[in-house]
Amino acid sequence: MNDHIKVEKLGILLAPTKNKFEDLSVLNPGVYQDGEFVHIFYRAINKKHISSIGYAKLKGPTKVVERWDRPIIQKEFEYEKKGCEDPRIVKIDGTFYLTYVAHDGKNAVTAYAMGKDLKNLEKKGVITPRITYDQVGRIFRKEKLKDRYFMFESFYEEYAGQDVFLWEKDVFLFPKKINGKFAMIHRILPDIQIVYFNNFEQLKSKKFWKDYLKNLTKYVLLENKYWFESRNIGGGAPPIKTKYGWLLIYHAVEELNQSRIYRGAAALLDGNDPLKYKGRLHQPLLSPEEKWEKQGFVSNVVFPTGTAIFDEDLYIYYGAADKYIGVAKVNLDKLCLEIIRKAKYHNIR
Repeated sequence: MNDHIKVEKLGILLAPTKNKFEDLSVLNPGVYQDGEFVHIFYRAINKKHISSIGYAKLKGPTKVVERWDRPIIQKEFEYEKKGCEDPRIVKIDGTFYLTYVAHDGKNAVTAYAMGKDLKNLEKKGVITPRITYDQVGRIFRKEKLKDRYFMFESFYEEYAGQDVFLWEKDVFLFPKKINGKFAMIHRILPDIQIVYFNNFEQLKSKKFWKDYLKNLTKYVLLENKYWFESRNIGGGAPPIKTKYGWLLIYHAVEELNQSRIYRGAAALLDGNDPLKYKGRLHQPLLSPEEKWEKQGFVSNVVFPTGTAIFDEDLYIYYGAADKYIGVAKVNLDKLCLEIIRKAKYHNIR
């Protein structure tokens, strides 16, 4: 849908197998690139609708050379008794940090695992606020946030109950510290926010989060704005440092009467201060077009969650219809320059 850039879809990378942990769906991969190899941590769902995290390794952008027949991470604790979902992974100062959604059947919070050994990470607990929507709503009303924040408060209270925690998905770290602090993208619907912190113990403090939520508008990276973002936006893949700034591949949800459509989108943030927005595409980068993107466990879904760079191309790994993992490629420089061009045109207008 963007005339100046060409996105080439390369097809299905991973599909469900007969292995019992992934016999329903595989989707939403976290990706770490190490030279010519790409490590894929993906959400696997079994026929009992329990999620775990599977592992595969690529040589080059698409050749699968290793795939485990068992989960690399699975449910262990009460807060994740319905499973571990949607991993993202980065490496900072020699340590791997994997964030994932922990679901207990009612609450969706984000937890993390870390370690020096990519294939042997240690779970460290929940890092998003275990604060109820009822409590958060009182904070938001004082801050005078836009109406859609309260719409989602009502939606989740009706969906899961008055005591449901703030729904926190699409959480991942920048792959380097910014001004000496960890920087983490998260999503309190309907927007994308950033939180800075010194250490992970801070994130386990209710006081830290309540103080943060009282000033939430200061930490909004992107608001939903365009037609294809009508319901909400949320993080996608960990940001990519380029000479133009931080490239953020994110997802956007269009809300229709009979359905929702999930697409991939792209924005540029300042390289030194990500809260300084540089621009974004005014049209989707990726949309459900192929049959396997339009029909699946959840129809009409393209959900980008990981990237790798080979030569001049950015490879984007994504969940397709919540059943498969697909991959697409786009020229990295052309994508960034198109975002800048759109921003200049928008400013003139």
